[in-house]
Amino acid sequence: ASCAKPLEYEMEYESISLVKSEAFVYNIPPRQSIKVVRAADWNLAEPNWIGRLKVVAKGERCFIKFEDRTTGELFAICPVRSFPGADVEPVSDSSRYFVLKLEDTSGQHAFVGMGFSDRGDAFDFNVALQDHFKKLKQSNEIVKEQENPAPAKDYSLKQGEKIKISFGGMKGSAIGRSMKPVAGGGPSGGLLPPPPGSSGATPVHSIPQLQQPTTVKTSPNDDWGDFFSSKTDSNQPTSSGATSNSTGGNWVQFQ
Repeated sequence: ASCAKPLEYEMEYESISLVKSEAFVYNIPPRQSIKVVRAADWNLAEPNWIGRLKVVAKGERCFIKFEDRTTGELFAICPVRSFPGADVEPVSDSSRYFVLKLEDTSGQHAFVGMGFSDRGDAFDFNVALQDHFKKLKQSNEIVKEQENPAPAKDYSLKQGEKIKISFGGMKGSAIGRSMKPVAGGGPSGGLLPPPPGSSGATPVHSIPQLQQPTTVKTSPNDDWGDFFSSKTDSNQPTSSGATSNSTGGNWVQFQ
């Protein structure tokens, strides 16, 4: 009898985080646990396979898939349980090459070398894996907080408690004096009290009378009226103490 898959598994969908059209896969010699892996030990000029690489997330799981660039046929798959970890390891002598742990459906695994021709592709590969596990960690923390919510803090004042507020170093008495309203006025403003000795009535200042200017009557047919009118006052002293000289016509001579 066939075993039916759980409904949750069937409802999960794949989310593609990264696609690179060219990735190289190399057969590498059996590695030793204490030995550092170097890409220079591989035959980098002759990769064993060239194809498309995808970083795919399905639920909480992450996979690296290798597919044929033309047909899309699956070549190999690398489940990533943690990063960095035993499933994906960088080499010691280059940032473009990694050691991946491939697994088949039966659970058998093999270590292979993988690399990119461009450093930017390798950088994107690292970021895609880091983002997946960063989001996974954040979602797990949210679930834990929902399952075990922290007790709500009580910020209310207890019986007899008081709050002390400081206003820029001012003491309580100074604050009280500065907040007293002005006599005769309210918070919205008002008239100030009259000065001492005042009856309270607003004084009305008298407006000085302006003197009317004097006019000099001249003959309407005399164009020289304004000129000769000053001759009649030639013998009068001026405001500066000067008198006119009769012999000098209408010119004023200062003494």
